[in-house]
Amino acid sequence: MGTPETSREPCPDRILDDLGGAFGMGAVGGSAFHFLKGLYNSPKGERFVGASQAVRLNAPRVGGSFAVWGGLFSTFDCSMVYLRQKEDPWNSIFAGAATGGFLTMRQGLAASARSAAFGGFLLALIEGAGIMLNKVLSAQQQLPPIMDEPMPGYPSAGLPGQPMNLPSPSPDSDSVSKPWFGGFFGGEKKEEPKSSGGSETKILESFDAPPVPNFDYK
Repeated sequence: MGTPETSREPCPDRILDDLGGAFGMGAVGGSAFHFLKGLYNSPKGERFVGASQAVRLNAPRVGGSFAVWGGLFSTFDCSMVYLRQKEDPWNSIFAGAATGGFLTMRQGLAASARSAAFGGFLLALIEGAGIMLNKVLSAQQQLPPIMDEPMPGYPSAGLPGQPMNLPSPSPDSDSVSKPWFGGFFGGEKKEEPKSSGGSETKILESFDAPPVPNFDYK
């Protein structure tokens, strides 16, 4: 997976790409913010008209401010890439600090230094979060597949070229399955064990016979 620096546009085209993207983001965000602000500040009955007028007056200005920041940031970023001849997060951190200091240069050296420190710190947080996210996503993609363990009683597939471990039938199990209702409706009958001799012996179940009446005269 590529880093945020390598996944961006090449450096000459990066300036226009970031400038247009920053203008669109600022225009959309500024439109939503000033539309809600216009609805809140306008009198009843004129809220929608006031919100629309606030969007027309302020959304282009916010988009232009974002475009200036994005264009300066990309310009300083491309300058650092040209000077250092490498793409890494330090280019974005230096570009953020330079952009913050350049935009507040008219307010004095102290304000410019504070703005530069804040811009560098903000870009360092953004780059650090991007690096951590890329590491987490790459670690999830490199996890080995989890093999499910076979349940007891089922054959388990071995390596390619090896036979499967099939469960051996127990000696007491019948080769033919019994019907469910065999015990109630007669089912199949088991053969009686045959004796080793020539004659076949059948065992009858013993039962208690009723007493025989005696008619002898006493």
